[in-house]
Amino acid sequence: MAFWLALLKGVPWAGVISTAPLVADGAKQLWKAVSKKPPLWEPSSLNTNPPHTPGATSVEALEARIAALETGLDELHAQMLKSSELIKVLADQNALLIKRVEAHRVRTVWLGGISILAAIAALASLAIVMIR
Repeated sequence: MAFWLALLKGVPWAGVISTAPLVADGAKQLWKAVSKKPPLWEPSSLNTNPPHTPGATSVEALEARIAALETGLDELHAQMLKSSELIKVLADQNALLIKRVEAHRVRTVWLGGISILAAIAALASLAIVMIR
């Protein structure tokens, strides 16, 4: 338990809280930028009828490689969209978590102040009773 308290005390909460909105905004901008980008190539723009030449086998091999690369590029683009969406969701959750931690910190400060006032009132009452 003491380890966790020491670990949490070492976190610069003021910096974390102040940068949380920036992280969330950055993730939203990343999501907007990535989600609006079209794929780098269009499948309909490919020439499906290659000319027949003596080196047709090498051309066909190159076209097969290009098709495989385009498929891989599509998969990478889809993964990038999913990753940026995940980053956006995590940044939103982080911002919400920071807001809740800040709310709990404020409540803890208020409860600490009320506890101190209650202790002072109890000591004053004890002093009054002891004097009489």
